[in-house]
Amino acid sequence: MTFTGIKDLENRIFSIQSESDWQRVVLDVYAYQSENCPIYRTYIQELNWKKPTSVEEIPFLPISFFKSHRVIDEGQEPEVIFKSSGTGGERSQHFVASSDLYKRSFRAIYSKFIGNVEDQVVLALLPNYLDQGDSSLVYMVDDLIKESSDSLSQFLLNDLEEVEKYYKLATAKGKKVVIFGVAYSLLDLCELKPNLSKATIIETGGMKGRRKEITKQELHQLLREGLNCPNISSEYGMTELLSQAYSNEDGIFEMCPWMDILIRETNDPFNYVENGKTGGVNIIDLANLHSCSFIATQDLGKITDKGFQIMGRFDHSDVRGCNLLVQ
Repeated sequence: MTFTGIKDLENRIFSIQSESDWQRVVLDVYAYQSENCPIYRTYIQELNWKKPTSVEEIPFLPISFFKSHRVIDEGQEPEVIFKSSGTGGERSQHFVASSDLYKRSFRAIYSKFIGNVEDQVVLALLPNYLDQGDSSLVYMVDDLIKESSDSLSQFLLNDLEEVEKYYKLATAKGKKVVIFGVAYSLLDLCELKPNLSKATIIETGGMKGRRKEITKQELHQLLREGLNCPNISSEYGMTELLSQAYSNEDGIFEMCPWMDILIRETNDPFNYVENGKTGGVNIIDLANLHSCSFIATQDLGKITDKGFQIMGRFDHSDVRGCNLLVQ
């Protein structure tokens, strides 16, 4: 495919308006990646997979391949390499050929679900991500901080007492305050009993080995009480994805038009369960145009009427940073 053809496909990804658009673009992305992503091409060949005629017939690459292989277009060199938190040991790597494509994706998603960043002050409590480096989450939040164009927007490492100070300064000048935080850091903040009643809190994952893992519902209840804030959301993203989903007040994640999930049977990765039943989460992220858009994760989840829920992790899988207990 020519450069012009690739740019056209990229533009089509971000212009999906209907189910028929979705089906056509997904199959075109599959056709492109089955030829141009060496590890995905080999995986398909080893499966002896027939050409799919629908989204449900597409094979999904196990996410563990991002630990063992370079998942990127043939002949492409990455502009940036993102690495997972590595809580369970070996770190996954995502070789990103186009940082502009990543920005295009996360900026649009953030605007849709969280709001116009130019009207906000963005604060970030992500010390472990900063310590380890090469984090796609830090890259995204750093860009949002810059796009906010407000001097109050910043990363706060261990200066938890500063959070309420900046929150008050921001609200005094009419700005919405958005706080990204890893779960254990937000719980540390709760001990200070700040009043963040008008903030939007976005927790980004689990305890990173710092505290005992608890369910998402228990975590959010503790955060609502400890931060005096009714608006607790979650960000569902990972190193291997260039798109994110955000949860609403019910803990249901909503997705952008170029992202979707399918729930596979836990004992048969090539069959899917009915909506409302729990199984393994397969993710389609078309923003992963230059790596692989079809990923079989190690998360357990289910599809609901309004979006999807993450229920936990497969017991045999590596423990990832945003690990949840199976409920």
